[in-house]
Amino acid sequence: MTATASETTKLNLGDKEIDLPIVVGTENERGLDISKLRAQTGYITLDDGYGNTGSCKSAITYIDGENGILRYRGIPIEQLAENSTFIETALLLIDGELPNEARLTRFRGMLTDHEMLHEGLHKNFDGFPSNAHPMAILSAMINAVSCYHPDVMTMEDDTNFDSAAARLISKVRTIAAAAHKASVGQPIIYPRPDFSYCNNFLHMMFSVPFKNYEPDPDVTKALSLFLILHADHEQNCSTSTVKMVASSGANLFASCSAGVCALWGPKHGGANMAVLKMLQYIKDQKMPMDKYLERVRNKEELLWGFGHRVYKSFDPRAKILKGIADIVLAKLGVQDPLLDMARELEEVALNDSYFKDRNLYPNVDLYSGIILRAMGIPLEMFTVMFAIGRMPGWIAHWKEAYDNPTGRIARPRQIYVGANERNYVPIEKR
Repeated sequence: MTATASETTKLNLGDKEIDLPIVVGTENERGLDISKLRAQTGYITLDDGYGNTGSCKSAITYIDGENGILRYRGIPIEQLAENSTFIETALLLIDGELPNEARLTRFRGMLTDHEMLHEGLHKNFDGFPSNAHPMAILSAMINAVSCYHPDVMTMEDDTNFDSAAARLISKVRTIAAAAHKASVGQPIIYPRPDFSYCNNFLHMMFSVPFKNYEPDPDVTKALSLFLILHADHEQNCSTSTVKMVASSGANLFASCSAGVCALWGPKHGGANMAVLKMLQYIKDQKMPMDKYLERVRNKEELLWGFGHRVYKSFDPRAKILKGIADIVLAKLGVQDPLLDMARELEEVALNDSYFKDRNLYPNVDLYSGIILRAMGIPLEMFTVMFAIGRMPGWIAHWKEAYDNPTGRIARPRQIYVGANERNYVPIEKR
């Protein structure tokens, strides 16, 4: 079932009256099609931050922020978290349907085939300073990888796309682990073809020569769950960036590299880092939780891990991660005071009318950082982990834009508020 435009509404602008088509989605979302507004009236709309603007029609992810609903291709995130694996979920997003056994086996084989980096790329890591941010390395290396695979730079058919998608999903974890190893002065660890996707990443992150890291099944499950919960989230900042770059005709690697850069920002992919820094600050200051929240109410501090641009109730991903945090920390024997502080913060905030009235409910970032920290993932790698998880979503949205026969290059308008026409003044008269 696809979105349709069967009704119209009237818009009056002075002495002009025009019909605007009403577009209705499969979940009864309703929007006004203003694509001909400027041509018919000379007006444009102004929507800072695009909070009320639909940039596209999409069949990938559905969010109902008021009721805390998240579905990938129609399947509730709770069911995927309970039953699926990251690679199966990735194929659901990319293909539109859950894979059968043959498709899943074939794609896993492709991931194994493409897990290695060309040896020439290993020299690239030596060119970065040891304190280079892993997100900068990740973005640069995704583009560098494409130089070694010109055969998948253009998508003449589905085979090329499948190969490009498998390369990106497989190599992004290899690049990420290698960036970490380079930053701590350790040798880059090669992937193992006998390991699953998540086990392989943990192996490359934490193994050292002559001492292999043996991933715990519960830790592997927690990592898979983390990646599933981050695999897509509709038209967020980084996904919209990928689609905007894709609209120019840019290839999959360039578009996803741009997505990494957008995700880097602390308001987007860096929020779970900000949560841990906030909790550590409260701990170091020996500040009572109610005192910190008082400072938040007085706008003297920020409250990270609560509230969301879309969700006006609980973020469904936060509920899932809260449960897995208890399991992982218990299994690893980790006593993390920041987890206790996060629980206390949640309890206090949820019983405070100031935060409830403003829909400041826990979001996915409140517990995701604590889980990554328990696994031994360093703080500067948190956003990289987000990027690994989000890669299937970016690929799915890139393909949706690429396959759109009526797609146009994205080119937003603006309301100019600068100086009126004026004359150039020679430098000696300024």
